[in-house]
Amino acid sequence: PLTKFISGKEMAKTIESAVPESVTESTDECVWVKSEMIREVCLSLKDTSGMDFSYLTSISAVDYIDKFEIVYHLLSMRNNYAAIVKSICLGRENPSIPSVTEVWKGADLQEREVWDLMGIEFQGHPNLKRILLWEGFNGHPLRKDYLG
Repeated sequence: PLTKFISGKEMAKTIESAVPESVTESTDECVWVKSEMIREVCLSLKDTSGMDFSYLTSISAVDYIDKFEIVYHLLSMRNNYAAIVKSICLGRENPSIPSVTEVWKGADLQEREVWDLMGIEFQGHPNLKRILLWEGFNGHPLRKDYLG
């Protein structure tokens, strides 16, 4: 059977009951949470009493010049549903967000890829170093302001 997609508005209700004042916005497609609360929110979503999102499909980042958006695609294989959680990182100098590697081990390489290509630091990551480019490479080539 096809995976059911959980709306951002439905996710927002669940997240707010588990981690009050963490949701900043929600739409039919996704929910935005405060960046400083992302680890706590993800822990609650992985919990089986929550929505049982045991699998992190992907982490990606979008550069909007004035901010970065971190996008988490989640999957509950037990309940057969998927959802999208987003968070905003402001600033271009040292954007950062807490790591979710303690929630999903699969976040390890994905956070390293986002760090390498976009320059977003994942606080608490056990081994945040370049994964596609060599150590000493100057800059982060997927940023819109990268001149190469």
